[in-house]
This record gives sequence, C-alpha cells and structure tokens, in this order.
Amino acid sequence: MRINRHITVNVLFIVLLTMTGSAAMNAKNILGTELMICGMDPKTGFFRDGYCNTNADDHGTHVVCAEVTETFLEYTKAQGNDLSTPNPLYRFPGLKPGDKWCLCALRWQEALNAGAAPMIIPESTHEKALQLVKKDDLLAHSIHYDR
Repeated sequence: MRINRHITVNVLFIVLLTMTGSAAMNAKNILGTELMICGMDPKTGFFRDGYCNTNADDHGTHVVCAEVTETFLEYTKAQGNDLSTPNPLYRFPGLKPGDKWCLCALRWQEALNAGAAPMIIPESTHEKALQLVKKDDLLAHSIHYDR
C-alpha cells in the first residue's frame, strides 16, 4: 500500500508538471504569437517561472510584462502596493527600476490613467490582458527586445 501511494503521488506530480509546462507553451501573447519569457532576475510571474502566465487562482491577473520605472513604483506604493520592498513570504524580492515584472492588468491600466504606466513588452504580455486593457493602449506603451 505504501509503495502504491508513493507511486501515485509521483505520477500525479509528473502529470501536474506536464500540464503546467504545456499550458505555458500553448499560451499566446497580445500579438497572437507564443508567449515569451518576461523576466528571470528577479524571477517573475504568478507561478514564479519567468512567464506572465495565469490561471483561475491568479485573482490579480498578473499578465502585463513591464519594465518597471521609479515613477510606477512610487505610484503603486501610493496605492498601497509597495513593490520596492522585499517580501520573502511571497517569494518577492522587491523591485528596482529596470526590472521586468508581470504586473496586474488593472493596476497597469490605473497607472496609465494616472500617467505613471511603465512600458510593456508585448511578446511577453499574456493575451488575457486584452480582456482588461485596450490593445492600442498596450502597444502605444510597448518596447521590443532582441531575445
């Protein structure tokens, strides 16, 4: 019995890893192409895998890949979300200007309305962002990187 339970747990773990990996591989960006990595230093994303991927547990919809600025960091801190201070409980290292980070789509939109939105990386911004933010607004604030 004990061996079977151990095998079952291992098989379940492998299935979950496979499902997560295939979901990331199948995800699309706002350009309709394969979702590209956003940032690995610090490691970003709801799943802390570098991608702005999402699922039903991601209530903040962390799908906009942005290069954060001091202006944005000050803005979001004034809104009650301090992204500059590390929080180990959530595996959050704290951000500095220039870091690439998966932002909540609605916070990015709020920052846009306040004149504090950071530039985004469209290849790394999940298509789900288009359910909350206008594509034209995102593209008007986009930068491209050679990968």
